[in-house]
Amino acid sequence: MKGLGHLPSIDNLRCFLAAAEHLNFRRAAEQMALTPTAFGQRIQKLEELLDQRLFERTTRHVELTAAGRRLLGQARQTVQQARRCAEVVHREEEAPARFTVGTRFELGLSWIVPALQELREVHPNWHVDLYFGSGSDILDELRAGKVDCVVTSAPVAERKWHAEFLHPEEYVFVAAPDLLDKTPFDEPDHAREHVLLDIDRTLPLTRYLTSVTGELKFDQVWMCGAGGAMHRLVLDAAGVAVLPLYMVEDDLQEGRLVRLLPEVELLSDSFRLLYRDSSSLQGVLWRFAEFMRGRPLE
Repeated sequence: MKGLGHLPSIDNLRCFLAAAEHLNFRRAAEQMALTPTAFGQRIQKLEELLDQRLFERTTRHVELTAAGRRLLGQARQTVQQARRCAEVVHREEEAPARFTVGTRFELGLSWIVPALQELREVHPNWHVDLYFGSGSDILDELRAGKVDCVVTSAPVAERKWHAEFLHPEEYVFVAAPDLLDKTPFDEPDHAREHVLLDIDRTLPLTRYLTSVTGELKFDQVWMCGAGGAMHRLVLDAAGVAVLPLYMVEDDLQEGRLVRLLPEVELLSDSFRLLYRDSSSLQGVLWRFAEFMRGRPLE
């Protein structure tokens, strides 16, 4: 170690914790809203500072070393204590704050809006405005400074943005039973007989499937513009779709939809709260992220 005058940065410890959670540097970098290169550099700086290798890395595998396992518990405590610094400052009286949250339509209506009344009770001096848009639109609004933060699972690599993990997001490939009675989908080649429903061309949800299976050739591709529209159309047997599990879990349990290619494990993702490193609302937005982490996805 380089001496007590050189202490690990909180951000580098947060990167270490993300890598230890995922055991996948690409996913951990996405969670932290960093490029893989920038993320790797943060881990390298931490390893150099501590003079210890924290991960054993190959092209296919990542695991903690003995030193990494020893660091894990202390790193969690250190990051938590750093977060409590913000809480202590605001404990006696929370200053008024107003901020705008950008969110996709479906997630905002099903998860954020139902939380607002409880949020007002917990933080009565906060005023939260909402901006609804597509995945790419809300990111553009954050870049332009028109919203203070966004909730997204979109892959983002902006060096001047901060990311707070909220919830994991799992995806499933689904169709209506009526559609499958007419046209089965039992193997990847059957894609040629089906219409694919997707959200848009810039951030297609099908990437969570095709990143595992390779490219699938569908008869047609129908861009629906919103997850809610995809959900409605797949229930109407208009096509097949990759959708978030939280959105279709009840449909799967009650038989309105069925999983396709169940032997294929789709890539997962995570919802994150993104905001600018330069934001004067960092403490408030961190507490907002803590509040939303405590609410299950609906």
